[in-house]
Formats: sequence, structure tokens, C-alpha cells
Amino acid sequence: MKKIYPNAAAALDGLLFDGMHICAGGFGLCGIPERLIDAIRDAGTKDLTIASNNAGIDGEGLGKLLRTKQVKKMISSYVGENKEFERQFLSKELEVEFCPQGTLAERCRAGGAGIPGFYTKTGVGTVVAEGKEVKQFDGEDYILERGIFADLCIIKGWKADKSGNLVFRKTARNFNAPMATAGKICVAEVEEIVEVGELDPDGIHLPGIYVKRLIDGSPYDKKIEFETTRERESA
Repeated sequence: MKKIYPNAAAALDGLLFDGMHICAGGFGLCGIPERLIDAIRDAGTKDLTIASNNAGIDGEGLGKLLRTKQVKKMISSYVGENKEFERQFLSKELEVEFCPQGTLAERCRAGGAGIPGFYTKTGVGTVVAEGKEVKQFDGEDYILERGIFADLCIIKGWKADKSGNLVFRKTARNFNAPMATAGKICVAEVEEIVEVGELDPDGIHLPGIYVKRLIDGSPYDKKIEFETTRERESA
């Protein structure tokens, strides 16, 4: 099966449609599939439901899709760095399903494992539990969370071989690995593609069986969300 594509638009060809559900890896601007996000923006695909830890920042990452009004619903755990996200949510232009980070990761892992739902204590007695089934185990309340299984997963890796075996670099591993399994098809972008056999088998974080399409998106600009500096003290 052909896995390597020349660019993000080619890798997403035939996969996008209005109203689709997407799982997007990354945390803030770290480990986000920015080339694939740009291609979705350029394709104009709308009414998207996107599961992601957050929605980037204004004008970067998934924030680009918010700015173009292509997102209908976000399933996220943290939204505090995006003013456009806040504006659309407060004006009821955007539906938001808040989900604790650990629960979001487990919902994606569960979806990828074919598990339709699981019980957790996280969120009991809070807004997170509203409308969800509550069940007692050993005298304590747990809420039912549904597994997430999307039409498309988009992720960012550091290095891959031509079979799609993937390595993530440091904190960029974040949500990418669990989300890669949680959809009908996973498209990955990486900074380097090497020959099969060049990666240490013990160092592979995501087996190539999960990656259906792959692009080399380099070079990357490595954007920083917030840069905090201080004035140099005089001698």
C-alpha cells in the first residue's frame, strides 16, 4: 500500500467531507499536525467536530480553522489561550464539550481499542457529569464516558520509516499516540522519513500499521506560544 505522499493536500485527498469528525494530536503548539491543518483550511471543509486537547492559539494551529469558521464543535480540555475560541463559545457560534485531559486521552485510547465506553471518577459532581450516566462501584460514584472514534486522525511525529513506523520527540508525544488509533484512517506528518530498518525497533512509539498516509512536512518553524524574558541585569 502506498503510504508516502508528496504533501498534505495529496495525503488528505478523498478523505475530507463536510460534517466529519477529526481527532487532532498535539498540545498547545507542541506536536501539532500543522501542515495537515493548513490543508484542511485550504480545502474549506466545514461543520467539523474536532477532538483535541485545545484549539491552538489565535491564528495558529487549530486556531486557523476557528478563524475561518470551519469548526462546528470542539471536544477539548483546555481553551484558555485562544480569544477567538472564547468569543465563538460565548456567542454560541461554537459548541464545546469540555473533557478533562486524562479522560480525553482515555476516550481516544478506548475508541481505538474498540471500547464503547468506560466509567471514571473524574468529573463526578461537576459540569462534566451533566447528562451522563452515574453508577456506583464499591459505594462510590463513577460517570460513564464514551470512547471517541473519528472519521480521520491527523498527527505529527518526529521521524518515520517508509512503512509508517513513528517516533515522537519528547513532549510532542503527548496526545498523538492515542489519537492515532482512534479513527478510520490516520494521516501523519513528520520531520524526516528514513529507510525501513533505520529506526531502532525498541524505540518505535507508534507501529506503522496505524499510519495509512504519511508526509515529510519539513522544515518546521517551531513556534512558541509564550516567550517570557527578562531584562539583562547591568554589571
